[in-house]
Amino acid sequence: MEAELVPHDGEEHDQGIGARLNWLRAAVLGANDGIVSTAGIVIGVAAATTQRSAIVTAGVAGLAAGAMSMAAGEYVSVSTQRDTEKALLEKEIRELREMPEEELAELAEIYEGKGLTPELAHEVAVQLTRHDALGAHAEAELGIDPNDLTNPWHAAWASMVAFTVGALLPLVAILLPPEGARVVVTALAVVVALAITGAVSARLGGADQRRAVLRNVAGGVLAMAVTYGIGALVGTQL
Repeated sequence: MEAELVPHDGEEHDQGIGARLNWLRAAVLGANDGIVSTAGIVIGVAAATTQRSAIVTAGVAGLAAGAMSMAAGEYVSVSTQRDTEKALLEKEIRELREMPEEELAELAEIYEGKGLTPELAHEVAVQLTRHDALGAHAEAELGIDPNDLTNPWHAAWASMVAFTVGALLPLVAILLPPEGARVVVTALAVVVALAITGAVSARLGGADQRRAVLRNVAGGVLAMAVTYGIGALVGTQL
């Protein structure tokens, strides 16, 4: 007697995975931007002056401005994507209502192009259309799940909160150590944090973690080096 075959573990197939990946992506990118941009600000100011108040003011201002900017940017970007998805779905609904036979033939042609025989492709198209016409056509033709559209508010809040959390790390790191160790301690903390966000982002996307970490850390180190050099130059001139 043959053993019953069951789906293997380790993969998610539920309808909510797209929405979760959307806000996870926004959260990881927000944290990464918060770390890099705030680190650049506070290190640049620290290179120009040793006054703690100036560093705090610049860091907090950068944190607030960056968090709001990230939230607004994510909201606008994802809202545009959602509007486009809705427009495409409305067009598909209209076509299904006005030309159902043509849409059925189009769906069958798509599955035939994926390797099914014409007879099986037609039967699959009929069965899927009968079960959920809009869902079947939207997924096959547009790559959209009508029940899992992107949510701009989720992305905006995730990005803003993540940016704030990420920005707090270099802000705290620059203030706690003694004056002579501020920049070194902050730079080391930022490198560790960027390695973590790089690894997380690669894991979410299924990419090579080592390459993502190196790319992330290199970008952050370059940003800190540039802002430190500018701060030192400006501080010397002033």
